Amino acid sequence: MKKLILQNFVYLFAIVFFACATQEDSQVKEIKLSDYQKDMNTEGKITLDTATFGAGCFWCVEGIFQRVEGVEKVVSGYTGGKNKNPTYKEVCSGLTGHAEVCQIVFDPKKVSFKDLLEVFWGTHDPTTLNKQGHDEGTQYRSAIFYHNNEQKDLAEKYKKELSEAKIWQKPIVTEITAIPEFYVAEDYHQNYYNQNTNESYCSFVITPKIEKFKKVFGAKMKKQK
Repeated sequence: MKKLILQNFVYLFAIVFFACATQEDSQVKEIKLSDYQKDMNTEGKITLDTATFGAGCFWCVEGIFQRVEGVEKVVSGYTGGKNKNPTYKEVCSGLTGHAEVCQIVFDPKKVSFKDLLEVFWGTHDPTTLNKQGHDEGTQYRSAIFYHNNEQKDLAEKYKKELSEAKIWQKPIVTEITAIPEFYVAEDYHQNYYNQNTNESYCSFVITPKIEKFKKVFGAKMKKQK
C-alpha cells in the first residue's frame, strides 16, 4: 500500500503553493445544495454529487477543479464559521471562523470522490496549519467538509494512508468535518480565473499552478472542445 501511494503521489511536490490577494467585500447569500444538485437525465437516473474543499485561496481551488473531467460546477464560498451571511472582509479578519472553500458539483459516473481527493491533496500543502503560501489565517486552512458518511470514511482513510506513507515530512493537518451551512461568495469571486486570466495575480500565480496541475493530473483533465 505504501509503495502504491508513493507512486500515485510522486509528482505532487511539483505543485507551487500560493494564496490569493485581498478584494473588496459585498453582500452574500446563503446557498441551498439543491440549487446545484440537479438531475442530468430525463428519467431521473443520474444524480450529481457534491464535495466541499478548503485549500487556501478559493480562486486557485476553483480554477483547478473547473478543469477536472466530470465536474459540472464549482462555486466559491464560505463555511465552517459562526457568522451567518459573512462578507469577504469579515472572513478575511479571521474572526468569523469561516474557511474559503469551493463547493464542487460532480457526476460520480465520470469522476469519483476518491479522484477529487487525490486532486485536493495534490494541489496544496496540507501540512501548514492555517496557512497556504504567504496567506495566513484560519480562513485558509486545509479542510474537507464531508456531505455523508461515505465521504467522511474515505477522507479519513486517505489521510491515514498518506500520513503513514510520509508523503510529506510534516504531519497532515487537514480538518475533516461535517458540512455546516455554506454561503456563496460575492459575485466577483465566481469564475474568477477564467474571467481575469490576464490579471497579474492570475498570470503569475494561478496560471503556473494550473499548468503544473495539467502535467500531474492530465488524465483527469476535461477534454478540450
